[in-house]
Amino acid sequence: MKKTTVLVMALILIAGILSVSSLEGFRMEEKAAGYQKVRIKKIPISVQCWTFRNFSFYETLDKAKELGVRFLQPYPGQLLFQGSKERFNHQLSDEQITQVKNKLKEYGISLVSYGVVGFDNKEADMKKVFDFARKLGIRTIVTEPKFDDFSLLEKMVKKYNINIAIHNHPFPSKYARPETVLEHVKGLDPRIGACADTGHWMRTGFDPVKALRMLEGRILDVHLKDLNVFGKKDAYDVPFGDGKANIRAILAELTRQNYFGFLAVEHEKKEDIENPVPPIRKGLDYIKSVTYYQDYEEILSRSFRTYSKHGWNHYGPGYFDLDQNTGILKGNGGMGLFWFSRKKLKDFILDLEYRCTDKFTNSGLFLRIPDMVVSNEYIFHSFEVQINDSGKGIHKTAAVYDAEPPIKDAFNPSGEWNHMKIICRGDRIKVELNGVTVLDWEAEPRGKVRDFAGEGYFGLQNHDSRSPIYFRNIFIKEIK
Repeated sequence: MKKTTVLVMALILIAGILSVSSLEGFRMEEKAAGYQKVRIKKIPISVQCWTFRNFSFYETLDKAKELGVRFLQPYPGQLLFQGSKERFNHQLSDEQITQVKNKLKEYGISLVSYGVVGFDNKEADMKKVFDFARKLGIRTIVTEPKFDDFSLLEKMVKKYNINIAIHNHPFPSKYARPETVLEHVKGLDPRIGACADTGHWMRTGFDPVKALRMLEGRILDVHLKDLNVFGKKDAYDVPFGDGKANIRAILAELTRQNYFGFLAVEHEKKEDIENPVPPIRKGLDYIKSVTYYQDYEEILSRSFRTYSKHGWNHYGPGYFDLDQNTGILKGNGGMGLFWFSRKKLKDFILDLEYRCTDKFTNSGLFLRIPDMVVSNEYIFHSFEVQINDSGKGIHKTAAVYDAEPPIKDAFNPSGEWNHMKIICRGDRIKVELNGVTVLDWEAEPRGKVRDFAGEGYFGLQNHDSRSPIYFRNIFIKEIK
């Protein structure tokens, strides 16, 4: 073979490798860009008490209060209080448990999980831990079982209705890789899943975001860490956002999954052991800065994995179906109103997503309904922000129905989700659709509206079953 031929083939091979590498790089950038568009939900924060292992459990309560954190994940072995020989674990007597509960009540702090704790594959051993968790109101036990048969563990989970979350220490831990955890919990009760430790995945050389995607639907707890480097066992903790974990992408992925658990903040750096509060506070400030819904309230009630309509009422024909797993509402039947009855709102921001089945989908959002809805009279005393892509002028999507038209169209094609933000401040109504301001109006009685109140309820309209409307991610933020 001629040298020139060999050279050409080598160049082709290198070009192919580079193109594959470039393609993979493009895909990674594409995923990162997708996460940048995610509106991150507020995930409740707890602190893993190992962070304060140089202090007693009671001293940790002071540290948590200093950080403004109301939830803790204790570990077995922490000194109960300075000067004592007792340690926090599932061997505490009922009297000691009562003392702990009284102390927690005094501080306004709850224990939401417990671990990492070990036990044998024997019912008596498991019972001690589960009984202890039940007495303290702990809902998740974090462990790394040495055994592979989880049948007894599953029996205890069903009996106590307490979660088991499998933690991942780095190698040589048997659960160091996410696929190992997934293999062990696959097909079991959904209350048996993973405690995702982002720092230990990084030490193992596994991308935390990829690991979270792999374990989707099975993540029951998260040990949130950010490390200075990736892929080294001796990497150390840094404040969230300062390291290589890509905390924003982690939070975006958990948001995408509708993660329902806690972020157990854990900071293990030895140099910070005397005072880990400052780096934790800096990290928590970063989380707040990237959390879109930080100051919002999600108004479809949520417990464990499921959503409910608690706090809502329906008036008139039809109804809204609720997918309890995803929190998606689907309108059905004739024209009625699904209204949030828990409280009246004065000045507020309503932030939600909606999807039209086709261009003839018809719905709307009623603002500041002055009284409880018992008749059709509400339509004359509250403004409706319209959803109707086939409408015209004052009857088109983003119009204030029968009163003020939108200044431009910004809705997505039918079948795609739209993000709508409605700002009510005084008499002014502003509507943003998919990031575009489409209406900004100083409201006045007009069209069907005879008068309007300064505060009231809001509701979602269901119109018909031929072209149903869908809603999800409904949040409110009261403006003080």
